[in-house]
Amino acid sequence: MTVQLEHANIAVGDLDEAIRFFQTAFPDFDIRGRGATDNGDWRSEWVHIGTDATYVCLNADSRPAGDRERGHKGFGVNHLGFVVDDAQAIYDRLAGAGFKEGFQPGEHAHRRRVYFLDSDGNEYEFVEYFSDDPAERNSYD
Repeated sequence: MTVQLEHANIAVGDLDEAIRFFQTAFPDFDIRGRGATDNGDWRSEWVHIGTDATYVCLNADSRPAGDRERGHKGFGVNHLGFVVDDAQAIYDRLAGAGFKEGFQPGEHAHRRRVYFLDSDGNEYEFVEYFSDDPAERNSYD
């Protein structure tokens, strides 16, 4: 069985600011779709942003954060990781746009990782691999 993650769905406080984060990191990400869900008492606006091959769904809910129901209590996603061709370029764009750097890992012979926080405090990893060898890419020494 072949498995591929199609998308992630992320709740954000400011849809335009979240779009700015992703388009700063990935200038080739376009808005693939946009819409809203109206449930009477509250409204949620959403955007699918990405490429033909992959995307992220961003949701901005009109309810106060404390009133939103979640499928989990106290636990959630630590970060989302993206494989990229040039981690330094992403670092430069996000830092230059004023986004805060997150976790700062040590150096590794076969990869470079940079982490950034979006305006809602969600953390994203951008990893550039220097090898196609799975043993080297997955080395945790």
